[in-house]
Amino acid sequence: MKIEKDRVVSFHYTVSEQGQEPLESSEGRDPLVILVGHQNIIPGLETAMDGREAGEKFEVDVAAADAYGEKREGLTQRIPKKHFEGQRLEPGMQVILQTNFGPRAVTIQKVGMSVVDVDLNHPMAGKDLHFAIEIVDVREASAEEVEHGHVHGEGGHHH
Repeated sequence: MKIEKDRVVSFHYTVSEQGQEPLESSEGRDPLVILVGHQNIIPGLETAMDGREAGEKFEVDVAAADAYGEKREGLTQRIPKKHFEGQRLEPGMQVILQTNFGPRAVTIQKVGMSVVDVDLNHPMAGKDLHFAIEIVDVREASAEEVEHGHVHGEGGHHH
């Protein structure tokens, strides 16, 4: 079965900044499971998967614009320190901040007595990425998965 919109894809990945050591990998863990065509992964990687089948292995370079976007200057915010729940903070650290829109990865820029300046760009914004991919499985999505825009059940979202 070929990968196309509204199919559920299980895959292993290793990602690195182009020409660098791997940053993250699913090897040794369960594969990532996504619903194609519903913005579950970065657009450049989803495009590279289109038409492929279970068992395929491939590598692809994804430009920053088709990954996490270009780094936007001035995308910073000053946050009261209490929102970091007593974490020991240092400039350059990446932490998950709970927001009204759900968890968000931020990078600490400056730590003051009562406030913290953070960079709201995704940690991989502005980076051209290299992926090594192994497609494990491809299946039809259920009507409920398509309606909800994400995978349910094993490896996916549980309601």
